[in-house]
Amino acid sequence: MKVIQFTVPVADEGAVVIQEDILPYFYNYLHRHKEAQVTLIIKGEGTLIAGNYTQPFKAGEIYVIGANQPHMFKGDAKYFENLQEKNIHAIHIFFDHEHALQGLFSLPEMETVRKFLQLTNSSMQLPAEYEEKIATDVLRISRLTGAERLLAFVAMLVYFSKQVKSWKSLSTGFSRSAYSESEGLRMNDIYQYTLEHYVENITLGKIASVAHLTTYAFCKYFKKHTRKTYLEFLNEIRINAACKKIINGDFDSIASVAYATGYNNPITFNRVFRKVTGMSPSAYARQYRFGQENTHSDGLLEEEV
Repeated sequence: MKVIQFTVPVADEGAVVIQEDILPYFYNYLHRHKEAQVTLIIKGEGTLIAGNYTQPFKAGEIYVIGANQPHMFKGDAKYFENLQEKNIHAIHIFFDHEHALQGLFSLPEMETVRKFLQLTNSSMQLPAEYEEKIATDVLRISRLTGAERLLAFVAMLVYFSKQVKSWKSLSTGFSRSAYSESEGLRMNDIYQYTLEHYVENITLGKIASVAHLTTYAFCKYFKKHTRKTYLEFLNEIRINAACKKIINGDFDSIASVAYATGYNNPITFNRVFRKVTGMSPSAYARQYRFGQENTHSDGLLEEEV
């Protein structure tokens, strides 16, 4: 497997291309393309990888993925249990602002949009308070064609650049958009294996063998390409999964969340969870279960362990 150079289906659609996915599961490979994209998740959830950043995604969220940035919307394993069902629904708007639309965005009137597009190199998530409005806009744009689609899309970019505050950057401060083919092959294998086996005890020796490197070479390689250790990355994947379980109420106790996400020691889980999220699992459960802190109180860890 490698970072696939995805070709956007242009056909005769023009400079702004719509792709609507209603499928059993999300596109399951790390890939990139010369177009930037705006993605609305209508149905489905999983883990988003954008460059060297990972986080959960869910229905209702909207992302702007930068041009040529390796990314993957990895659906949860449950979506592969019944491939006859249309489990996911997403709308993607592809646009090539560096080539096809360069003339338009170089106009003086487009200065704020041009500055905004420069920020998309690291990819971003739309703040929740704007999701309802922009979801409506994305649906409307997806049903337009020709000049009407282009004008509506530009209007949305103007709104992004002038009205939306506090975009969430999907970046750890290190831009790594230009993977070579061999780097892409290794990174995709590393990501895929981790996402599929994070509940297991993944040793450095095991993941190094997946990447066809010695343990020492793998540690250097992974740190070079992500500016984090593999253990930090693995913990992010596990804590992402733990957060989803807590939000969905899919647990009997905090200890059970720890065991279900690859930790054999609840105290270690508590420490790592606090490091990744800035709060304890108990506090996270109280905050995101909307006052239902007593639902699983018998199994909650103390705030300080």
